[in-house]
Amino acid sequence: MLFLMMTILLIVPVAIILFTLVSKGGSVISIDFLFTNPTDGMTAGGIFPALLGTVWIVAVALLASVPLGVAAAIYLNEYAGDNWFTRIIQLAIINLAGVPSIVHALFGVGAFVIFFGFGTSILAASLTLAIMTLPIVIVSTRESLRAVPQAFREACWNMGATRWQTIRRIVLPNAISGILTGVILEVSRTAGETAPIMFTGAAFFLPFLPQGVFDQTMAMSLHLFVVATQVPGVPEELPFGVALVLIAMVLIMNSISIAFRMYLRGKKKW
Repeated sequence: MLFLMMTILLIVPVAIILFTLVSKGGSVISIDFLFTNPTDGMTAGGIFPALLGTVWIVAVALLASVPLGVAAAIYLNEYAGDNWFTRIIQLAIINLAGVPSIVHALFGVGAFVIFFGFGTSILAASLTLAIMTLPIVIVSTRESLRAVPQAFREACWNMGATRWQTIRRIVLPNAISGILTGVILEVSRTAGETAPIMFTGAAFFLPFLPQGVFDQTMAMSLHLFVVATQVPGVPEELPFGVALVLIAMVLIMNSISIAFRMYLRGKKKW
């Protein structure tokens, strides 16, 4: 009963938040709201540029962070020994996970906007988010690799397979469901971050859609902040509608990943 009450305490706030968003913002949700541009100084119209921009940012961030994070986890779990260098890497991962998002934003400005010359763009914003979420991918992937029985590896080695062949054909396929858990967590955090993209690629308002990764874009999280705090005369239900769409988009992305993860888990033989 104690653990049940603790679980309910986790669910109740989520339910209250969703109920509040639906009751106060559900009235503005429509096809026009989703697929038109903001108008009248962002006090009316839709959210399509911000919606599309968020998809851009999340997709590029995933493309940048997932391969790098998985590769780092493979090295730490399958190749690296327990030495001072490995311990330094692990300490760096822990410290990176604890850095505030605003500090990541300043790093993104210095590294990607200025030093690499990407300017304020989707690429700079996505790379900043990729660096920020790397610990999530690394830790979840490493735990998934550890969960694969050592006997699987030894059986492959006894059959003459190399270490990389064992990792590619046996270890990774059996760890993919756990890796997707990290991807799900990364999507949730990437779509909702505001500070890192505010300084690196997200715009207050743009009258055009992004054509590539070197363009600026609007984003749902920043657009929500703007219409809720910076724009006068905004209807009360508009910010709640934007928040509802943002939550729904994250839930849809997560649901797709969870369904794929369950499908892969069902194919396991152990």
